[in-house]
Amino acid sequence: MSAGSRMPVRATLAVRNFRRYLLGQLTSNIGTWMQRAAQDLLVLHITGDSGSAVGIVTALQFLPQTLFGLTGGILADRYPKRRILLVTQTAMGVQSLLLGLLTVTGAVNLLSVYVLAFALGTATAADSPARNAYISELVDRERVATAIRLNSAQFNVARSVGPALAGLTVAAFGTGPVFLVNAASYLAVLYGLITIRTDDPPGPRRPRAPGRTRLRDAFRHITSTPELLLPISLVAFVGTFGLNFQVTTSLVAITAFHTGAAAFGYLSAAYALGSLIGAIYGASRDKPPTARRLISTTIVFGALEAAQGLMPDCGSFMALLIPTGFAAVIVTTTANALTQLHADPHLRGRVMSVYFLVLLGGTPVGAPLVGLVSDTFGARSTLVLGGLVSASSALALAVLVKGRIQRPIRITATAPVTSSPFAAARPAGDRQPDS
Repeated sequence: MSAGSRMPVRATLAVRNFRRYLLGQLTSNIGTWMQRAAQDLLVLHITGDSGSAVGIVTALQFLPQTLFGLTGGILADRYPKRRILLVTQTAMGVQSLLLGLLTVTGAVNLLSVYVLAFALGTATAADSPARNAYISELVDRERVATAIRLNSAQFNVARSVGPALAGLTVAAFGTGPVFLVNAASYLAVLYGLITIRTDDPPGPRRPRAPGRTRLRDAFRHITSTPELLLPISLVAFVGTFGLNFQVTTSLVAITAFHTGAAAFGYLSAAYALGSLIGAIYGASRDKPPTARRLISTTIVFGALEAAQGLMPDCGSFMALLIPTGFAAVIVTTTANALTQLHADPHLRGRVMSVYFLVLLGGTPVGAPLVGLVSDTFGARSTLVLGGLVSASSALALAVLVKGRIQRPIRITATAPVTSSPFAAARPAGDRQPDS
């Protein structure tokens, strides 16, 4: 990491409000991903290793993103984001506590897991747009870009480390304690939100949009801005078919390699290692995100994922998970950065709700499909399918948007805005890139 890239990171972490928010989010997100992985292992135990049941519970958890995710974007643009987050994070903590108590007392069954997974997804649908759009309100304009990079890094670190910790914890203590740990992790993010000083100098002020808060304004903005249309379209395919490692890793570990929770933990740890390296690499870069980088990295990710399905044994499978995790993080952080940086400020909550709708909302389609393909053709085939769809979608979109993407944004306070019909209303500082 160069000295030039370290200084913005240190300066951004020195902002008290953002630092507390970031640490709370990191703690809570690790617990959340621990629960999601342990939830899959619990379902496999209850159902006798049914891949379809794992797909269904995952779909139920992400279905609310499809049903209510856009409403979450409207709420984020209409009401104070901190107030929304206090409500949603509390609701998610209560859900985890209930699931943990049911599990440790032996009262849990498949129906209760289904119901609580849907409840968690409902709270997440309202939480995600506000949580991401809140970043620009915690720091001043010069630090927005670095704050977005660090937030993207912590999310992907949590997404990678959480399942690994879950596998090891389940092997030692069972699934119930994992859910209770997650419930406790929400105290960190609630503490951070409560102790944020509202009298500190705020980040860049956003002008209120005239009239009503309408979704069609966000869709018009996305479809008329190629720099938004490309990452959102691409993550729709990758999120639905490629980023199902939560399901595929547990299926391969148990049904293909005939191992247990401990091996699942080791496999998840390998993926976590690659993702951690990718997150640190992405957070330290001072170059702007580009469409070319997004497309090329997605093709590499797809090829690696397809190759995963051809690995003959657990050792080679584990080794290949490291570069696959690295590529997956670069894809998601680049797509997230392009989306946030090209979104008009007063539409950012709604634009991010569309982004999360396609990234996570496609899971109700992808997860059951993964389970069905696994039950029919074997767990390895799910990885081949996901990799081929991810790579081919990147190639197709590269052809469709060729010549329509403007030159990369420059990292200057006075960078001209050329990619959006809302350019006149957008502060130059919002055009800085993240990881």
